[in-house]
Amino acid sequence: MFDRFKKSAKYWITGKMNIPEDVLLEVPRLTMIGQLHLHVENHRGILHFSKDQVRLKLSNGELIVEGKQFVIKNILPDELLLEGRIDEIRYVNSESRGGAHE
Repeated sequence: MFDRFKKSAKYWITGKMNIPEDVLLEVPRLTMIGQLHLHVENHRGILHFSKDQVRLKLSNGELIVEGKQFVIKNILPDELLLEGRIDEIRYVNSESRGGAHE
């Protein structure tokens, strides 16, 4: 109950104060340039990295990126720049799956 109130209050604040939703609601911001670059902001860490799959922990689930020849070009505590051929991006919500797998 309290979580629902907290979430609705955050939505109200973002609307009234013109604060970007991704900042206040702790959701990821993805910027993709073609199939070659993906910039992810507001992630919570890397769960898995290989040349063909990257799994990032999010505040409410995980982000799965699949493709080929992945290289992390830049990494900061909550930002990541991925380079390679991106074929698929999936968002797995922990609420709908009963918890994200690690």
